[in-house]
Amino acid sequence: MERASRLKQVRIYVGKCFRVFIHERGWKIFISSAIIALIISMVIAGFDSESNEMFRLYTSTRSGTFAVVCACIWIGIFNSIQSICKERDIIKREHRSGLHISSYVVAHMIYEMVLCLIESVIVTAIFCLFCKDNMNADGVFLPTVVELWIAFFLTIYASDALGLMVSGIVKTPNTAMTVMPFVLILQLVLSGFIFELEGAMEKIAYVTIAKWSMNAICITANVNSMVPVPTPENAFVLATLENNREIYEFTAGNFLMNCGILVGFALLYMIVGIIALEFVDRDKR
Repeated sequence: MERASRLKQVRIYVGKCFRVFIHERGWKIFISSAIIALIISMVIAGFDSESNEMFRLYTSTRSGTFAVVCACIWIGIFNSIQSICKERDIIKREHRSGLHISSYVVAHMIYEMVLCLIESVIVTAIFCLFCKDNMNADGVFLPTVVELWIAFFLTIYASDALGLMVSGIVKTPNTAMTVMPFVLILQLVLSGFIFELEGAMEKIAYVTIAKWSMNAICITANVNSMVPVPTPENAFVLATLENNREIYEFTAGNFLMNCGILVGFALLYMIVGIIALEFVDRDKR
């Protein structure tokens, strides 16, 4: 490869990514995304509109939000977890011939962004199809559907960037698939939804995609307005609601802050992936 500018290399590798996508029938990932979104939405919505409590009750809305966030994180990580490591030998050879690692990773980020945009539209369309009867027309500052799409896209894209980072660190596709469940489980368990986290573990929740994604969706859903009638049975739920009231405050600034953090995660993972891949020449043959 002739020594080309970083921008030119980005264009070359973006084109390569899409050619591979077409040749290997990459559109199949959209089918799997639709199936996952359909299953999750059917479970959340129940068997009929009367049993669908998403966007109606606080606990059901948070549980439904967690389920759809799980789906988005899985979709994103699965997109890219093998993208780089399967080409590691090629990258090593081309790096020695003039490939800029930053150009290669940025090209993948651009390509993955297109995939994530399409997947987020699919997830949003299916999810809203099942839950539209309970949704408010307006979100914090945009239509609810648009805000949900933004939250879903940023969740999928940040997770995709996480998978891309892991793919740049590990050396083989088999290792990547072995690591994937642990990455996914850590993201979900440490989000603070399944278990009440305290002390240092509570701080760790701040570095999970799931926490900020759930916050953004719950803000759009305005869960603070879904105060249940106090009973002895729901005392814990009321305590949780009170503790999270400020986090879920229904304001544009709050929603945008959570979205901005998801963007920050994507950029951070990209940078770490670039740094890790810069050492590709040190791989043992």
